[in-house]
Amino acid sequence: MPSLRSRLLRIMIKYILGPKLERAGSSVPELRKLDAFIIKNQKIPKGTDISAVVAEGIAGEWVRAPAAGTERAILYLHGGAFVMGSPATHRELAARLSAAMSARVLVLDYRLAPEHPFPAAMQDAISAYRWLLDTGYTEQNLILGGDSAGGGLALQTLLALRDEGSPLPAAAFFLSPVTDMVRLDGESYSTRAHLDPIASPETHRIIMPHYVGENAPDTPLLSPVNMDLSGLPPLCIHVGDHEVLLSDSVRFAERARACHVDVEFKAWPTMWHVFQANARFVPEARQSIDEIARFVLHHVA
Repeated sequence: MPSLRSRLLRIMIKYILGPKLERAGSSVPELRKLDAFIIKNQKIPKGTDISAVVAEGIAGEWVRAPAAGTERAILYLHGGAFVMGSPATHRELAARLSAAMSARVLVLDYRLAPEHPFPAAMQDAISAYRWLLDTGYTEQNLILGGDSAGGGLALQTLLALRDEGSPLPAAAFFLSPVTDMVRLDGESYSTRAHLDPIASPETHRIIMPHYVGENAPDTPLLSPVNMDLSGLPPLCIHVGDHEVLLSDSVRFAERARACHVDVEFKAWPTMWHVFQANARFVPEARQSIDEIARFVLHHVA
């Protein structure tokens, strides 16, 4: 039974944010204007420390909750369909992740499509991860995470690091990740389309080519869910049951388990895309963050 707060907020999202997304359509400039709306409606927990940082030439923000230590760090890759979003749009979520995992969170301002299609964002993430290692963190004290497009980017980053023989983080977590940027053929694109208050199959099919760019559609890392996932660190995947990207997460979890990766997967009944961003209001979102934190902290040094 969904909480009353989640039901009320879902209505607000449908009738306030939904029309804004519908008016923006597939226009990248119009979608980016929504960043200001998202930033304005955040409330950063009191005492959170936010500071600008440049990691290997890539801008970002350190976000640290008051009680969080500095001995472990999360490299967090924000969502936004690869074309929008920034560290500023994810400060509130990053602060809650910092508090739950008692870690500093580096939210990376990676390059966006269509100006910078694949592999630009992934290269930025790899560079930032190496920078964290160079500044004194060990892989046992590093965590990789991301939501939506940022979740897909996190998976691409893990696979690229593995294939080049780099040390992998102790664990990784994913909030409603995009795990196939080309096919977009999961069954939830049809079965959940009428339930999803935020995303539509049509928008995904128009926006994703901006990220793919001129790369061949059969480029393995553009459909990372279909790659060999063996050797990846423990993975935690949380997704809403009422979103078109549900199948991406289900396939990801099944594929990882088939490759003998330690996976914790949870589909939250009646929840929407990246509902954890609404933890200020929604008890299910706070519970999800706490469960992800327990999984991650079990694996980090």
